Amino acid sequence: MENLLAITALSGGYHNNTIIKDISLEIKRGDFLGICGPNGSGKTTLLRLMSRVMAPQKGNILLLGQDIASMRLKEFCRKTAFVSQDATINFAFTVFEVALMGRIPHLKRLQFETERDFDIAENALKVTDALNLKEKRIDELSSGERQRVAIAKALTQEPILLLLDEPTSHLDIGHQIQVLDLLRKLNRQSNLTIVTVLHDLNLAGEYCNRVILVNEGKIFKQGCPEEVLTYQNIESVYKTAVVVNKNPVSGKPYVVLVPADTLCPRN
Repeated sequence: MENLLAITALSGGYHNNTIIKDISLEIKRGDFLGICGPNGSGKTTLLRLMSRVMAPQKGNILLLGQDIASMRLKEFCRKTAFVSQDATINFAFTVFEVALMGRIPHLKRLQFETERDFDIAENALKVTDALNLKEKRIDELSSGERQRVAIAKALTQEPILLLLDEPTSHLDIGHQIQVLDLLRKLNRQSNLTIVTVLHDLNLAGEYCNRVILVNEGKIFKQGCPEEVLTYQNIESVYKTAVVVNKNPVSGKPYVVLVPADTLCPRN
């Protein structure tokens, strides 16, 4: 498969504090990549560097062979959409108005939206099962509904790469599955490349075709879920005992926490 994003010797952080340290990574077109790791390991920082929210301290990120730092912002936003962890909008826009904001990178200065722009926004709401919310105000929605609308806005950009920072954060298990089922559908049916930060290792193992495990600002392990989500890797990074079994339905790795007072020595 074609390389969509190539990251080379990337370091970055906040002020003089380097969080991401000399990371190199290739993301193929059509990947569904999960970024996992403990709190403070650099997951969100890595995603912000990919999305141009932060500038790297060193190294570079190439999107289809072009350094994203040299791309015009509108050009970059036509190809890449970013859904932050907190998709809060502080004004009482309607759901349709929020989705339509995704067309901004495609419009010239002072240009009004066309019928095609309206159709793209409406289709994005339909795909995300949010069309019935079209006339509602964004501040009237539940967390799960707002997350679907945030993804619809991102899809309205017509990106080839979708970046998400913990899209299941603060959602109950029903809404978590709903959001990740949607992302998998988009990945499979539209060949949309997805990179997402996930705290839940079981969700990462179930939905992602590739996982990277980040620890102390570096990639500890990368590969398919079966290669990465082993008890040895998880215990080394999270410093806690686990058992890794296979999901009896999907066959994907399933992580079970082991309370400290029930531990037996490893063989």
